[in-house]
Amino acid sequence: MRKVLVATSAGGHWVQMRRLLPALEGCDLVFAGIAERLDSDLEPAPYYTLRNVSRSDPFGFLVVVWQLGRLVRRERPEVVISTGAAPGLVAIVIAKLLAGSRTIWIDSVANTERVSLSGRLARPVADLLLVQWPHLARPGGPEHWGAVL
Repeated sequence: MRKVLVATSAGGHWVQMRRLLPALEGCDLVFAGIAERLDSDLEPAPYYTLRNVSRSDPFGFLVVVWQLGRLVRRERPEVVISTGAAPGLVAIVIAKLLAGSRTIWIDSVANTERVSLSGRLARPVADLLLVQWPHLARPGGPEHWGAVL
């Protein structure tokens, strides 16, 4: 069974990821996010709480790097998927570096004019970068496979 780390922020990022979870049926899921706990219907899947960070919190990034380093060493995910934001970006970078995980970044549907900063930073690391608006797709990536909302 393929182990998949699902890493995402709260709010719309989490709502979009919830809509994608049926596609991951049959996988061994591990969750990481900024909420205090996992939604009860997804228990008993492992859940790791991450510090919520933004680009204005450099110390917070160090904390999240440490948290995700421990998580990736413990769980060894084969695949990491994220809908953003910053904690998801750190998750795909750390998992790629420490475990050689395959990585998927799905940019938020809220980014209608351009790929998010986190998505642009994920591009060199993500094995697959998806956008939810057709006009944001480009030859060679990012790709558009549809919207989740």
